[in-house]
Amino acid sequence: MKKFLSLLLAGTMLFSMAGCGAPEEPAADNGADETAAEDSAAVTTVQDGLLIWGTNAAFEPYEYMEGDSVVGIDAEIADAIAAKLGLTAQVENMDFDAIVPAVTTGKVDIGLAGMTVDEDRLKNVNFSTPYVEAGQAIIVKDGSDIASAADLSGKVIGVQRGTTGDEYVSDDANGVGAASVERYANGPDAAQALLTDKIDAVVIDNEPAKKLVANADGLVKLDETLTSEQYAIAVAKDNTALLDAINNALSELEADGTLQTIFDKYLNTEE
Repeated sequence: MKKFLSLLLAGTMLFSMAGCGAPEEPAADNGADETAAEDSAAVTTVQDGLLIWGTNAAFEPYEYMEGDSVVGIDAEIADAIAAKLGLTAQVENMDFDAIVPAVTTGKVDIGLAGMTVDEDRLKNVNFSTPYVEAGQAIIVKDGSDIASAADLSGKVIGVQRGTTGDEYVSDDANGVGAASVERYANGPDAAQALLTDKIDAVVIDNEPAKKLVANADGLVKLDETLTSEQYAIAVAKDNTALLDAINNALSELEADGTLQTIFDKYLNTEE
């Protein structure tokens, strides 16, 4: 179950190239807080008037397709941030592992895709203040002999390519001991491979795991959580004005209850 983080109400969090994750010292209080709208005057984006956000719309409830539209938690957060900055949000749907390169090369302004802050990504992008706490979950077929992480040893595990789940099960230091790791473009593809016995289990973020199980008969999510992670918004290293404006917007959206309203709309907090 997700636990939503309290967003910082003052200051910003810039992550260093080394990925230490320490926040900068806050500026001295001059007696007046800058608002997101004031910050937006100094913001530059890929295209004037737009906030272009990169995502992978196969990660329900954070981003997924509804007809021809990308909807979900991150889609509504993107719209809310853009409105705070006097911009219009425009989505670019792509493979998950293409999002950080799209941010660094200026194809998109931000990456907003249920993306975990980790050291490898911090080498290439900065991250906003985190807005969600997450973790990796295990999905198996009903009746599987896999009942915990310890039972993954020697199994074929499916993951979404380039995600934290991919990194976790592929890292020998975590002791998963998978016989092999099969990488898929998205979670639904991995779930389908599980249903057709091409793999033994899927490791993916907890809330998307719930949706995959709800949408497919014969799959179950184990109670065990493998990791503790934080989702944040990726911004190019050289665009500190945009990062500052996004952090201020997130702070305001937390304070006025908008973020909680979005979360409540999409997340069932009961196990």
